Amino acid sequence: MLGIALTPAVKETLFGVYAVAAIVAASHALLHKRDPRAAWGWIAVCWLFPLAGAILYYLFGVNRVQTRAVRVFGNELPTMVPRCPDQPPRISGADPEEVRELVRLGWAMSGRRLRGGNRIDPLHNGSEAYPAMLAAIAEARHTVDMSSYIFRDDAVGKTFAEALGAAQQRGVAVRVMLDGLADLAYHPRGSRLLRRHGLQPALFLPLRLWPPMLHINLRNHRKLLIVDGEIAFTGGMNIQQGHLAAAKGEPLIDDLHFRVRGPLVAQLAQVFLSDWSFAAGQPAPDPVDGNPCEEEPEPAQGDHASRVITEGPNEDIDRLIMVLIGALATAHDRVWFMTPYFLPPSPLLSALQSAALRGIDVSVIIPQRSDQRWMDWATRHILRFLLRRQVKVFLRPPPFAHTKLLIVDDWYVQFGSANLDTRSLRLNFELMVESYGEPLATKMAGHFNDVRATSHPAKPEDLASRRFPARFRDALCWLFSPYL
Repeated sequence: MLGIALTPAVKETLFGVYAVAAIVAASHALLHKRDPRAAWGWIAVCWLFPLAGAILYYLFGVNRVQTRAVRVFGNELPTMVPRCPDQPPRISGADPEEVRELVRLGWAMSGRRLRGGNRIDPLHNGSEAYPAMLAAIAEARHTVDMSSYIFRDDAVGKTFAEALGAAQQRGVAVRVMLDGLADLAYHPRGSRLLRRHGLQPALFLPLRLWPPMLHINLRNHRKLLIVDGEIAFTGGMNIQQGHLAAAKGEPLIDDLHFRVRGPLVAQLAQVFLSDWSFAAGQPAPDPVDGNPCEEEPEPAQGDHASRVITEGPNEDIDRLIMVLIGALATAHDRVWFMTPYFLPPSPLLSALQSAALRGIDVSVIIPQRSDQRWMDWATRHILRFLLRRQVKVFLRPPPFAHTKLLIVDDWYVQFGSANLDTRSLRLNFELMVESYGEPLATKMAGHFNDVRATSHPAKPEDLASRRFPARFRDALCWLFSPYL
């Protein structure tokens, strides 16, 4: 075998480079990894594989998503505030002390006040949501602000583009923002459809080669429509025919959207304006919320106290995960989730199992088959651990269930754009609304029961009886679940 003889000086130089690289990379892992197991693993790799270990850590160990997001957007870590001495809003069906704790947690994680007097109406599928949204656009007097992850150039997209264009022609200020990657993924592009109607949509981080902008993971997944600052729509629905098209009398994509009136509209508008200011290159607006302990008159428009919780990769704290765990800790009777993709992080998985083991009815409805098969396979791998700990999982047959919903007891509901997977909870910019009040919880519990009645429970014996290739495939997809 051919060998290369190295002089002592070259050997000393290479050893020095190896030592410096290993020290720098290992120190970075020690200071920045939140999981000690991950830190130990990368430190070992850096020292056991000369030079290659440091290179591997640089390529795969550094969290560039968060670094890029903070560089682009800044860090939105909320400021912790002292406990308010006054009573929380009166919530029907809830214990005041438990409400106080969860209200405080929501403030600490979001930096937004819990606003009473909101009216929230659930709208099932495009057959209910789209006419209400189009009617609001048609009645707009001053402003229409719209954000959508997907805006398809199909029958539904054309209807919305015409309505938005007509509103602009009659003097309404219309602002539309689309996610840059999602807009590029569908042809014909929704942005071009909007431009044909005289609109100039802002694109959130569009991909381009020069100047380089290839932020594939920093996507805006929020869905918002705010009209005149008085009425808003949010939830999980995009603008596309799939929410309206019928196959044998059923929609292809089953989802919920929500119409909102009351003080919550101002918080939703604030989120839109912040995103718009970045995408359109305009100055950011001032915050709308002040000290949560200040007294303020409660409006009497609706029955619900609500607030917005945003999540994004520019934060070094898992806002939504912490609020979800807090909600699980307050539950006495039931915790019901409905989500299209179910790959929650370990802390949330533990919280679900803990709640179920203390006697709470923890039920999760997921699609029997989603539009991303690798997500389904990865989910099947973790179900056996949940089923062993009394968590009940129900598989819903088609149509594809796209709803994102949480119900806790008779008084707490969360809805919005976030799925229970790593992409939503760590990589996307998401928006959820938490709402306290028995009326909405009762409505959503009825919807949950209707969907559960058409679903079938996942059984441990079915998962265990699968053949080895299927189990191996599922485990492999689960291994790569942080990147799915």
